[in-house]
Amino acid sequence: MRRGRLIVVSGPSGAGKSTLIRQALEAVPELAYSVSATTRGPREGEVDGRDYIFLSREEFERWIEEEKFLEWAEYSGNLYGTPEAKVEEFLDEGRSVILEIELQGARNVRRKRPDAVMVFVRAPSLEETRKRLQGRATEDLEALELRMTTAVGEVAAADEFDREVVNGDRKQAREDMIRTMREIIGGN
Repeated sequence: MRRGRLIVVSGPSGAGKSTLIRQALEAVPELAYSVSATTRGPREGEVDGRDYIFLSREEFERWIEEEKFLEWAEYSGNLYGTPEAKVEEFLDEGRSVILEIELQGARNVRRKRPDAVMVFVRAPSLEETRKRLQGRATEDLEALELRMTTAVGEVAAADEFDREVVNGDRKQAREDMIRTMREIIGGN
């Protein structure tokens, strides 16, 4: 059996990464999703173990000490990380694994796993990114501005990635993401 591919999907908050990943997972059954751990609190509707593994900062730091993460990083004041054991289990089963992580984490994966395929997802403009984040209504103005400042730096790093999906037209972005995933898996 062939080992699966490690696929990193990154991009600014509000780019639509989660939606596109969910659509790709529905359309491409060979894909598996790696649930990240985080110290941030759950948003409305999020479920522990499905959307994220929600940990206290102390638990997260213990996992770091125990080297349980493929990568981890701090983003907007919270810690995020990819538990390595489940990723390796999927890859050994021949399934390709999608990691949805921010830029710092993506860079860490690239250093540790140069075979990972990096996919950048972005909105068609920073103005659209701001509009989407405001539409979420999940952060106060200060947090929104921090996310926008971060987004500018993330968009500037897009050329570090192997592939890019621009999420402007939802139907087109969905098709582009699914095609991208199938091409990556086919290149296994």
